[in-house]
Amino acid sequence: MSKQQQIDTIREIVKDVKFAMMTTVTNEGHLHACPMTTSETSLGAREIWFIGDKTTQAVANIQNNAQVNLSYVSQDSKDYVSINGEAKLVEDQAKLDELWSPIYNAFYEHGKEDENVQLIKVVPNGAEFWRSGSGIISAAKMAAAAIQDGKTADNLGENGSVEFE
Repeated sequence: MSKQQQIDTIREIVKDVKFAMMTTVTNEGHLHACPMTTSETSLGAREIWFIGDKTTQAVANIQNNAQVNLSYVSQDSKDYVSINGEAKLVEDQAKLDELWSPIYNAFYEHGKEDENVQLIKVVPNGAEFWRSGSGIISAAKMAAAAIQDGKTADNLGENGSVEFE
């Protein structure tokens, strides 16, 4: 599979996934994960955008260590993507206006003018995906392998990784 095909596969998996688990690194070096709503994904431009809150541990962690990981799982729980990258805390009113949705008003007392609104841009370094295909076929292959001594399940799906330049 070519690099562009892998990027297209990753794009296809994440396009319909609204939430990512964003993992950051604490001051103590521990990992901290929290769900985030993905506001915009442009792998070609190497930009994944989120609207966060300045008072959260995730934003505090990014201020001290920009390395993050984003995990996505498809609605049917058969496809997975892990994206590693560098998070940037951005102040850009035009971008905020572009990304803002009225649903965010439920989280911020003063809407997009709230002082705690924080744009987060993740610049991907690399990504890996796993596609498991049909759950029924995979389950049948695993069951067949499980009852055969020394046999492992074959071809349970696709896996690929790509580095962004």
